[in-house]
Amino acid sequence: MPRIYLDHAATTPMRPEAKAAMAAALERWANPSSPHAEGRAARAALEEARARIKAALGWRGELIFTSGASEALWIALNRAKLKRRIVSAVEHDAVFRVAPDAEVTPVRAGEVDRVALGELLAAGSPAVVVLQHVNSETGTGQPVDVVAAQVRASGGILVSDCAQSAGKLPLPDADLVVVSAHKLGGPPGIGALLMRDFGLLEPIGGHEFGYRQGTENLPAILGFAAAASTIRYVPPDVVDWLSRSEGIADCILDLEYPIQKAGGGFIASNGIGSPHIVAIEMPGKSAAAQLIRFDAMGFAVSAGSACSSGTLKRSRALAAFGVDEDTAARTIRVSFGWTTTKQEIEAFRDAWLEVAGA
Repeated sequence: MPRIYLDHAATTPMRPEAKAAMAAALERWANPSSPHAEGRAARAALEEARARIKAALGWRGELIFTSGASEALWIALNRAKLKRRIVSAVEHDAVFRVAPDAEVTPVRAGEVDRVALGELLAAGSPAVVVLQHVNSETGTGQPVDVVAAQVRASGGILVSDCAQSAGKLPLPDADLVVVSAHKLGGPPGIGALLMRDFGLLEPIGGHEFGYRQGTENLPAILGFAAAASTIRYVPPDVVDWLSRSEGIADCILDLEYPIQKAGGGFIASNGIGSPHIVAIEMPGKSAAAQLIRFDAMGFAVSAGSACSSGTLKRSRALAAFGVDEDTAARTIRVSFGWTTTKQEIEAFRDAWLEVAGA
């Protein structure tokens, strides 16, 4: 049986449109900053791609290209004109690496504690606040639009990590938005920082309007634009792969009953996240043992964020969501994407029940 890939939250296969765009772009060898005709043609292609990505994501502000979400977070947190940093307890490890001394606001019932955040905002100078849109380990969403008004009222700047939601949910009303191409069918090594306006950041000179140094990766940018152009938001505000006639959405819901009947559990989302990520705990079996077994059975799943799943440390996000250490140690992540079929989800359900009953 062909292997079944269910780790789309780590990275999703490149769309054929992105592959074709990159292959064509490799013939454009000129530097977009060069003044000659070849350079001007490369610059025109780059700016067209920038406009296409903004249109596909519904973004009316500015966009600078980065090497990915981690660099976009670095720029947002290091170049913002406000120096104070507040982050939610469930942010990706990349946020804590960039801002290890940031003030941390907890979550309650899956959502950022807005009372605690309000107290932090009132206790000091205006701050850069980081709040993810969708958690990479559980699919839990955050009320970014509501928090945006709270942060702006304090004179702050809201950064939203949308690496897991861009292309799956409409972007939230944040001041700075982080996007990663390889999470939505584009190539790895390219991402973007979307800005309400350039005045939020201190420029450093160089490329991308002076906000990033280094020659732009034109082939990857054109692949990013091609992938973004395939996005189609449909009711109930999810992309079309989840609403296909194959019944994928219903099949995802149908995972719950047989797994729960067999003693498994789902790390509950709060209803405002994305159904493409589910965290499932299995009684009596460690996540590591499950991964080995599922891999041998032909399923690619994970035990959390791809940036930290190779370590033995407890998940920061699951702990912040209130998941006890024993449950967290038995929890795996299954994530779906544009290539996922109803048959693949049903096959995983049957495999899960087999492993649980072994």
